[in-house]
Amino acid sequence: MTTKPAPVRRRYDNTLRRERAAQTRTRIVAAGAELLQGSSIRDWGALTIRGVAERAGVNERTVYRHFANERTLRNAVMQHLEASAGVDLSTVQLDDVADITARVLRFVSSYPMAPRPLLDPTLAATNRRQHDALLNAVGDEAPGWSQSERVLAAAMFDALWKVETYERLVGEWALDPEQAISGITWVIELVEEAIRDGRGPAVRRRGIRRD
Repeated sequence: MTTKPAPVRRRYDNTLRRERAAQTRTRIVAAGAELLQGSSIRDWGALTIRGVAERAGVNERTVYRHFANERTLRNAVMQHLEASAGVDLSTVQLDDVADITARVLRFVSSYPMAPRPLLDPTLAATNRRQHDALLNAVGDEAPGWSQSERVLAAAMFDALWKVETYERLVGEWALDPEQAISGITWVIELVEEAIRDGRGPAVRRRGIRRD
């Protein structure tokens, strides 16, 4: 009895299979990114295995074939978002920080902002008093600036001295309280110096129209 030789697997079959698998993975990741649109960039509640499978038009088993769990899927979507924003964190140098910041924030600006919780009336009134105080302080030193420039400079001070900024430095960067305070006041003093020297906000260098 003659045994028939096993059929030779065609080489292009494996290549085609890999290409299709790569296309499916790309479609799944793109579907995950699409699910984030229409809500705050911070809200990833819709990005689930089931939700992505439905959006991509595949079954959940196919998603799991490419991603072991929801965390690995979300990591892939985040990498996709970074690439969409033109950001490669693995190559960042000091001269890149401002440009990357602009790229990231312009990308984030395409998403709706999360609803801000209502502040206690006392805190809201304190915020208004702080804004007025900062605007007056900037206006005294830069009377020739446009209103939009004065508002932007005052807003930067407000962002720097916020309690949230301090808490982020201590909680996420593991700085001790004095280090956090030193860092915040260091940057504030740099902005103060720029205002006194007449060096306005960088938007002027980036081609954004002034008032």
